[in-house]
Amino acid sequence: MKNWTEAQRYCREKYTDLATVDNMNDMNELNKSVNDRSVQFVWIGLQKTGRDKWQWSAGEPALYLNWETGQPEGKDDCAVMLNGEWHDFPCFNTRNFICNNTNTGLIFVNQTMNWRDAQSYCRQNHIDLVSVRNQNENQQVEKIISDRHLTEQKHVWIGLFRVRDSWQWSDQSDSSFRYWKYGEPNNFGKGEDCTAVNQTAQGQWHDVSCYNQFPFVCHEDKLILITKNLTWSEALTYCRQNHVDLVSVHSEEIQRRVMNVVKLASTAEVWLGLHNYCIMNMWLWVSGEIVCYQNWAPGNGTTPENCSLEKRKGAVQSGGDQHWISLPETDKLNFICSRN
Repeated sequence: MKNWTEAQRYCREKYTDLATVDNMNDMNELNKSVNDRSVQFVWIGLQKTGRDKWQWSAGEPALYLNWETGQPEGKDDCAVMLNGEWHDFPCFNTRNFICNNTNTGLIFVNQTMNWRDAQSYCRQNHIDLVSVRNQNENQQVEKIISDRHLTEQKHVWIGLFRVRDSWQWSDQSDSSFRYWKYGEPNNFGKGEDCTAVNQTAQGQWHDVSCYNQFPFVCHEDKLILITKNLTWSEALTYCRQNHVDLVSVHSEEIQRRVMNVVKLASTAEVWLGLHNYCIMNMWLWVSGEIVCYQNWAPGNGTTPENCSLEKRKGAVQSGGDQHWISLPETDKLNFICSRN
């Protein structure tokens, strides 16, 4: 029985953090893990921070930001680009917009719609409203707009919008899954800034005062980011001595876990347990398996490596699309260890 802050400290010392819930499967697993049905409330890792956040329509968090000085003003919930910089803008205004398309790249749509209608149009006809995740992508979008020589309504919608949800997971996860009981969160009596699972309401959530003392559920990530800068061989040795191994990414699910931890890296690329077997010109995981699921950046991993120059290993980008790339094994990078 601990208050929320004490429970958070305990989980961080013994495991990874207070439990994060990504979907209904997680919620069912969490409910199964609480085997004492006499307990009504159980802490999880969701806490009110009072901070709204901006994110991309396609689902990525907004890590790169390019606001005009003085922006966002805080009044509006959607974003436009003007002269390469971003402004918050009323979502009901009608403007041109840019969609993302996997096959053809960026598409300027010469119709004016409000932000929600523009989002629906892009999702139905292309992929989504454009995400701008780094300076290079910002310049591409700016060029497409300037090439149109717009004489009026030069503000053009991008896929950025404000999520007015001031609840944040303790482990900084981007999970937007919520399972509030009807009428919750209600901030009853004020100061209800933490979240507890109500065992008597099919595990639905209540906001409650963080000072209450309840049992709690921790989680332990199977992956851990190590922010030391080591060569690939040094990283492999470190993981095998302190955890289990450098991570092998066999599936899209493991790639999603990699993407969740890699954003906290201090290097632009992060080592994976991926190495090029020169004699056969094959990429293999340190676990011994060949690479079936693939997430290579264009021009990487699919053409023969020049083994006479240097040995190549695989890393994942910590920003952008978080694709895999081939690098010399002597580069010094952060790395991801597997705990199982």
